[in-house]
Amino acid sequence: MSKKEETLNELHTLLAQKLLDRVNDPECKSADLNVARQFLKDNNIDAVPVAESPLAKLADKLPFSDKELKSAMDDQFN
Repeated sequence: MSKKEETLNELHTLLAQKLLDRVNDPECKSADLNVARQFLKDNNIDAVPVAESPLAKLADKLPFSDKELKSAMDDQFN
């Protein structure tokens, strides 16, 4: 691995750790969450809600029916 690749890997790791620290901070702001969300998106990280997971619980709170969500997902990926 070249020095440049090592430096970029280290930077990526440090940024990920700092974002994790911010998200875990009780005083985390919505802007911090948005930066973390964008970091995940930029790195092609996504998740599927699993029963009883925090993501599934969040999805359950959304004011949309399953049919509306499926339609929106179909529109986004087609």
